[in-house]
Amino acid sequence: MGIEIERKFLVNDTSWKKSIRAVRCRQGYLCLGTGVTARVRVMDDIGYITVKGGGEGITRSEYEYAIPAIDAEEMLDGLCIKPLIEKNRYFVEHDGMVWEVDEFFGENSGLVVAEVELEREDQIFSLPGWVGKEVTSDSRYFNAALVRNPYTNWKG
Repeated sequence: MGIEIERKFLVNDTSWKKSIRAVRCRQGYLCLGTGVTARVRVMDDIGYITVKGGGEGITRSEYEYAIPAIDAEEMLDGLCIKPLIEKNRYFVEHDGMVWEVDEFFGENSGLVVAEVELEREDQIFSLPGWVGKEVTSDSRYFNAALVRNPYTNWKG
């Protein structure tokens, strides 16, 4: 069974962004069901389709498969709920862990979040200095939620 265990944080500053390559990401959602989402994504000219299910705590089921990029682009343009999620993803190593920092554009411009994937829920890890408030359980920061209520629409 595919599972994902991750924690998500807001980013305080840009000190993490030292000569790190960005991977451009476009993603959209085919299905935004209750507890289940079906996502299409193109990263670095590779297409992916992902199904995520509900879970317990910070653990949830996740199944991701590579698909032809041209198929993913067609699904993004013709089948996915708008707006699409547009972001740069950076992979930042800190204390033996790889953090994924997402810098959003378009309808979610101004939002920067960092995620770290864990092997188990109680795994201990150190926080980089550029990491701020934890938003793991704040559903507003889920990418699927950012389609329904983009960051640029939030008030204070």
